[in-house]
Amino acid sequence: MIQSRDRRAGFTLVELLVVIAIIGILVGLLLPAVQAAREAARRMSCSNNFKQIGLGLHNYHSTYKNLPMNAGGTYNTGSGGDFNNSHWLSWMVGTLPFIEQQGLWDQISNPFGFNRDGSRKTPPFAAMGPRPWNENYQPWLTQVPSYRCPSDPTQPVSNRVAFNNYSACIGDAIFEQQHGGVNDQGVPSTSGTWGDEAGQRWARGVFRARHFTKFRDIKDGLSNTIMCGENVVGDRTNLAKGTLIVRQNDVWDLPPNQGVQFMDPERPQYVNTDTSIGGLPPCTGCCGSGMGPNPCFDQSANHQRGRRWSDGRPMFSVFTTITPPNSYNMQRWHGGGGVLCASSFHQGGAHVLMADGAVIFITDSIESGDQGHVPYGRDNGDGRGANGGAGRESPYGLWGALGTKASAETIQEQLNQ
Repeated sequence: MIQSRDRRAGFTLVELLVVIAIIGILVGLLLPAVQAAREAARRMSCSNNFKQIGLGLHNYHSTYKNLPMNAGGTYNTGSGGDFNNSHWLSWMVGTLPFIEQQGLWDQISNPFGFNRDGSRKTPPFAAMGPRPWNENYQPWLTQVPSYRCPSDPTQPVSNRVAFNNYSACIGDAIFEQQHGGVNDQGVPSTSGTWGDEAGQRWARGVFRARHFTKFRDIKDGLSNTIMCGENVVGDRTNLAKGTLIVRQNDVWDLPPNQGVQFMDPERPQYVNTDTSIGGLPPCTGCCGSGMGPNPCFDQSANHQRGRRWSDGRPMFSVFTTITPPNSYNMQRWHGGGGVLCASSFHQGGAHVLMADGAVIFITDSIESGDQGHVPYGRDNGDGRGANGGAGRESPYGLWGALGTKASAETIQEQLNQ
């Protein structure tokens, strides 16, 4: 009698390898979709942050009948940086109680008697805090979640002023707009060129430094005017949209397309840090001599875009509708005005907050007009002189028109579709 053997069912080595290979291929196909889904979720969260900020700004306006001041706060009385903030607080400080940050606002708006390490400070910091770059003042070091975009990976260390990804729009003219013609003691300048009254014509955006804006001032319509926009935090990798190219007076005497020559030809999204461009000697510091047409790249950790949420100086808290989103930034010097682009780590563009509270995604390819036009406030060589641009439509196309509040431009596109 022949005995039969039971055969065990199982995979051969070849079959197992084939299955593993198929799983690997499927994972490889699925991973980009998972990454895209994660970024879509982060982009949605960023949009929700902006909607909350927009609602907070509208509630602020309902309460005080104006928008919060950028570069505001307490005047420089000569009593020292711990007892006033030199009129440099950003618009985000005043917005705090309207975005459910009442606890942080209470710390700032009252005398604060502690050092960063928790020890007692005598006398305490004055109400409304010290200068916004003071790294011993814990409220400035406190990160406000609503002011950060989840797609931006750059994080502050514990001893630095916390970051922000949302900036106020100052429009398409930059001449002397960093201080609005008012000094840090609150005294308006009477200069007929750049003083308080003279500079008002170049304050073409919703926000103007050291001045309040009301919704009634936005004559082009709340739904047609940008109030705020995204900005990346400079990560010190020379990424152009987060790096500051210092150009001294050339930033407003020359057209914005001057910045193209300073991009790295091998990596167009990065600046070329070879400061011997054109065979000229390198610059000797952030604002030093020997710059000529060379750029100087401000490498200080504290001088990058978006690195101080409490600071109302331009590179930290505002942007311009001159160069397209995600392009490059040029400033006159540290703390000075300049061409500051909207930017984000979202693919293809950045969010903006319209004055009516709507959040819209603007692509990098938005029509941005004549990038060879010198910014208004300086002589463009067209025979009109330095004052010839006052009251005129923006030279920077649809992008520039969206940034101006009262230039009578006609917006013919449905931006929210």
